[in-house]
Amino acid sequence: MMILNAAIDPVAISLGPLSVHWYGIIILTGMILGYVLANRETIKKGLPEDLFMDLMMYIIIFSLIGARLYYVFFNLDHYFFNPLDIIKVWEGGMAIHGGLIGGFLAGIIYTRVKGYSFFQVADIAAPSILLGQAIGRWGNFINQEAHGGPVAREFLENLMIPEFIINHMNIDGTYYHPTFLYESVWSIIGVIILFIIRAKLPLGHTVLVYLIYYSVGRFFIEGMRTDSLMIGDMLRTAQVISVIAIIAAIAIMIYRQQRYDLPKYGAVYGNYAAKDEPKHNKKSSTVVNKKKKRKK
Repeated sequence: MMILNAAIDPVAISLGPLSVHWYGIIILTGMILGYVLANRETIKKGLPEDLFMDLMMYIIIFSLIGARLYYVFFNLDHYFFNPLDIIKVWEGGMAIHGGLIGGFLAGIIYTRVKGYSFFQVADIAAPSILLGQAIGRWGNFINQEAHGGPVAREFLENLMIPEFIINHMNIDGTYYHPTFLYESVWSIIGVIILFIIRAKLPLGHTVLVYLIYYSVGRFFIEGMRTDSLMIGDMLRTAQVISVIAIIAAIAIMIYRQQRYDLPKYGAVYGNYAAKDEPKHNKKSSTVVNKKKKRKK
């Protein structure tokens, strides 16, 4: 019982001057489980087994840099005068939207260079990304950050959540909304939904549904938080980005649906990159073939 009531030390292991933080362990765990999930689907789809092993190296680097730079950019008033704090990622301060931007950028570059369909690879990765986000939020829990406004202990007890979560939401004598938990649960539900509907969606739509789903949840959960990055004094950065992501995802979905003859994700096997042609290109090739037949 003492363990449940004690505050959780953010440092998992201390070896002399070296400290391993729970935050880093949890983020790494999310990445590893996400990789395992994506790799299994990659093999099932007949793509090279080392595809995500190679891609993950770039995604991890780009995501971590993107997540940190995004956070630093919106907190320049602090980091401009304390530049050495930029490297102290173990103290928190990693923005998911920055990580997503970095990860998607890595995916676009990698698939273009290697000759894969970005949307096919992104569809495979979508549930893994959401799973990683669900797990990663527990790093915020350990650091007692990314929480909402003050609440009564009775409110938390009525949520029927474990005692150790309630106790760790007591920060300096005040209980707070466990918004990290709300987002983690929302993300887990999203993973299940994506697994159920992915096979029936047109190729490229799973990752777009992921963007819409996550952004809707993030928009409302962000409204509860007390540590939001801000644009000016009125706009919460995450809410603005969420709205932009929703609009962009819907626009891309409509555009691809109109321009491409998209097969269902479940019907695609192997690398789809060579088959991912615009409708007008297919029509043009058909016309050319007909003219050749007439000449014969």
